[in-house]
Amino acid sequence: MKPIYLDYNGTTPHDPEVVAAMRPFLEEEFGNPSSGHPYAVKPRQALSTARRQVAALLNCSAEEVIFTSGGTEANNWAVIGTAWARRGRGRHIITSRFEHPAVLNVCAFLEKDGYEVTYLPVGEQGLVNVADVDAALRPDTLLVTIMHANNEVGTIQPLAEITALAKSRGVRVHTDAAQSLGKIPVDVEELGVDLLSVAGHKLYAPKGVGALYIRKGVTLATFMHGAGQEMGRRAGTENILEIVGLGKACEIAARDLERNRSHMAAMRDRLHAAIAAGVGELRLNGHPEKRLPNTLSLSFHGLEANRILEAIGLEVAASAGAACHADSVEISHVLRAMGLPIEWAKGTLRLTTGRMTTVHEVDRAAAVIVEAVTEIRRSRKKI
Repeated sequence: MKPIYLDYNGTTPHDPEVVAAMRPFLEEEFGNPSSGHPYAVKPRQALSTARRQVAALLNCSAEEVIFTSGGTEANNWAVIGTAWARRGRGRHIITSRFEHPAVLNVCAFLEKDGYEVTYLPVGEQGLVNVADVDAALRPDTLLVTIMHANNEVGTIQPLAEITALAKSRGVRVHTDAAQSLGKIPVDVEELGVDLLSVAGHKLYAPKGVGALYIRKGVTLATFMHGAGQEMGRRAGTENILEIVGLGKACEIAARDLERNRSHMAAMRDRLHAAIAAGVGELRLNGHPEKRLPNTLSLSFHGLEANRILEAIGLEVAASAGAACHADSVEISHVLRAMGLPIEWAKGTLRLTTGRMTTVHEVDRAAAVIVEAVTEIRRSRKKI
């Protein structure tokens, strides 16, 4: 039997409805939507349908959705495209130390090109302080990019407040919403953002497809050069098969949001309670309330995450917040940004539930983790 899957923030399985929607475009409807003959008709219709499905989830117009190869491309285009398009305003960008590498590394790239980046701190619960954003804003600030929810600890940022502040100064705002879509409401009008990144494989759609929401009137420098696909904004023949999957996934996410959110939270909390009842010296990371309903980041004091993962690996699939080597401990940038002490940070697991997670899986996973932690601690006492 395969291990119990508790790494839904890493990637999600394909929803059966998504697979069913994609199948005709894998088996029969292979046409290029830009062609002028009958083979293009259904792919072109499917492209339009998918765009409307994504837009409905985000509460925007279909013309504001551009399909990409994934969340990483969307982040690159949003940040670099803004930097290049607004160069005349200035060369200052604001982000946080908490971001995904698909934003942090883009900012680092721009720094090499003469841009200045302010990396805001986060508190011990992973929240960006709106006052810090206010203090960092300058006349030459061209972009604020803050993720909606963190992938490791699940903390949800006060994005609407940040956006309102930035927009009052004429500063564009981008958010990476890869982790929040399908778990909590994501409404671009309520958030007020100009740009928002979507990643299909976090949403029970395939890997290799995503989208960028671009608010009407927002201009980005061209990122992909070629023909005139995607309303002339992103060149390259559209990946119809996976775009159909993303569209269907967004439709399902909107339809079942409350049910899925409630289920994931119940499974997360049941898992947490069972582990906490079985082991001591346990710490929850991130905000206890302002976090994704499926995300559980736990630190086991004095232990090493890779040792726990080795012990549970045949029965539970999870991820670590630290990698321990023979002569060093590599703590994730997220835990470092939160200031988590190393004796806690090195023993951090990320356990994330999903729509398919069952009570039986949660109970079994908790028992396996408790047994492994107990045995590791017992063996250490003997040494």
